[in-house]
Amino acid sequence: MTAAQRREQLLDATKRIALDRGFHSVSIEAVARQAGITRPVVYGHFQDLPGLLEALVDREAARSLAQLETVLDYDLAEDQAEMLLTSLRAYLEAVRSDPDTWRLVLMPQEGAPASLRERIAQGRTAVVGRLALAIGPGFGSGGQPPDPELTARMLSAFADEGARLLLTDPDQYPVARILDHTRWVLGQLAPPG
Repeated sequence: MTAAQRREQLLDATKRIALDRGFHSVSIEAVARQAGITRPVVYGHFQDLPGLLEALVDREAARSLAQLETVLDYDLAEDQAEMLLTSLRAYLEAVRSDPDTWRLVLMPQEGAPASLRERIAQGRTAVVGRLALAIGPGFGSGGQPPDPELTARMLSAFADEGARLLLTDPDQYPVARILDHTRWVLGQLAPPG
């Protein structure tokens, strides 16, 4: 196994422990046991437990942000409701394709490092900013443009709750059901004109 492969194995082991038992259960010893190696091997790749956790946060943040980049790569100017649905579908598919990463992001486990919460907040701020720019004037059924920032925050929360439902009970809340309901909600906000 190469050094890069071993590093990924150790991060995967750390992630598994955090998801199964919470971050408070992560230790160098627990990671070594989970990976089937000795503690010195872990220390050979990570100086200490905070360094290991920071590396996990960095990797998972990079994964989720890379997936969000494809989700938010739409021009919402023409048919905003349809593009919001397309973006939501892409987001839910990203969540479905990598549920463990998204569990860490959307449902941080007990004892999660402060850096994870900070990264999640930064990611949400970036998403809200892009949504606010995309929504702009003309969204909604009233004559006045909405408060784009507040609308973006609420739409982001709506999407995140749909993703959490998909993660916790995909049989009860499949992508199609979430999208159908979102289409109805968007129709109430911005009926076809």
